[in-house]
Amino acid sequence: MATIAREIENFQKDALVNYLVSMARTVEGAVNRAIEALLHNRGPRASALAGEIFLNEPRVNEMEIVIDEHAVKMLRGDARPDEDIRMIVATLRINNDLERMGDLAVNIGQRVISLADMGPAETPPEFEPMSAAVRAMVSKSLGALIFRNVDLAKAVLQSDDAVDRFRDVVFERLLAEMAQRPATVAPNMQFVLASRYLERIADHCTNIAEDVVYWVRGLDIRHGRGRELDTQRPLAVAETTAFDSGQE
Repeated sequence: MATIAREIENFQKDALVNYLVSMARTVEGAVNRAIEALLHNRGPRASALAGEIFLNEPRVNEMEIVIDEHAVKMLRGDARPDEDIRMIVATLRINNDLERMGDLAVNIGQRVISLADMGPAETPPEFEPMSAAVRAMVSKSLGALIFRNVDLAKAVLQSDDAVDRFRDVVFERLLAEMAQRPATVAPNMQFVLASRYLERIADHCTNIAEDVVYWVRGLDIRHGRGRELDTQRPLAVAETTAFDSGQE
């Protein structure tokens, strides 16, 4: 009987993780489409990408509800080991961050649609490296989640400041241009908002990385407590890295 109960618990755990990974991949696709549409914000291709993002939003919202319900159902069961409880708590947090990232991808898509209705506008050159940095954070946070890889989580945490700096540079450039050329105010405001959305996506990637560390190591490194990571044991075999060896 105990064996059957354990098998049921393992099935529930596997299902929860699979739901979460599926949602993460869906959101990653939405973010990548949003970034591509933003960088090439003219013509039918950009509008088509924005349309795909809008159509995808109900799926992300539904997946969020399914994951929450499954996690709560697991918490109502018999006593579970600490590792299982950490997994469930981390899943609930990550689920919320993924849903917000999906919303932010939709927000970027809306900015692309608005830009398409305006006159020609020059995309800030910083958007290319900023977008590349955000894409890398999304990819690595997904890798950290799939492989429960603390090294990838740490890489995400170390990247957040770079995205913040890009956002500040973009804001200063656009603000100066709007002061000198009032005709650019409308399109530049769309770019300002888009840069903010990119920065918020990076923030959610940081949250996911922190939750992976909590899941794997049992460490709460939120609010600047990440120094503890450097003093913990070396990575166990289970935490290493098919991702780093060929899938990054």
